[in-house]
Amino acid sequence: MTNTYTITGMTCSGCAAKVEYLLSKVPGVISVKVDLEKKSANITTEQPLDNTNLTAALSGTKYSMAEQQAISAPLSPEVQASTFKTYLPIFLIFSYITATTLLIQYVSGSFNCMQWMSHFMAGFFLVFSFFKMLDISAFAMSYSSYDIVAKRWQGYGYIYPFIELLLGISFLIPSLLKLSNWATLVVMSISIIGVLQSVLNKRKIQCACLGAVFNLPMSTITIIEDGLMIVMSAVTLFLIK
Repeated sequence: MTNTYTITGMTCSGCAAKVEYLLSKVPGVISVKVDLEKKSANITTEQPLDNTNLTAALSGTKYSMAEQQAISAPLSPEVQASTFKTYLPIFLIFSYITATTLLIQYVSGSFNCMQWMSHFMAGFFLVFSFFKMLDISAFAMSYSSYDIVAKRWQGYGYIYPFIELLLGISFLIPSLLKLSNWATLVVMSISIIGVLQSVLNKRKIQCACLGAVFNLPMSTITIIEDGLMIVMSAVTLFLIK
């Protein structure tokens, strides 16, 4: 079942991410969806929970909550139709990066597959690290809810945007190509484990791939993102002589 709660004390996306993270840790909670503008949270649970367990999760913070109403109806057609709008930022980013890197190949007069993949991965990591850095603390909080390393050490969430930044820069330096692809293979293979666990367990949590700027749900698209980087790095390493 899903209940809606009013959340007070939230002032930014970092607050929303923290509330979402704290409430998702309550035993029996399947998913938490926080709406910063409406100052509310939709909490889906396996069975009715004692509200004291939920309020206790926010104790010691500046946030408080009160139940609004129960929601048992299925998703409306309007909500289902908004799926494309939800993932539009991802589609636009990939379209821009693809078009730009293909244009570079066109201008050069020939298509070099290895060079194109290097430029694509450079664009991918630079853009994604940029969005994470807009609010690193919010990203780190959200990332620690599913990444296997960040769960154990939240500091990894603060370092990860800089790892992506360095990877993006290194893919533009030919002499670092082999090292860049090995690093990508390791980093993204570790990252995809937490993503797979969340998707297979049907945990409806916020994906942190674009930081806290966009409210993207964890889904198969997230697996495709990470998987694409893994495949590209593996193919490039195979092609390197």
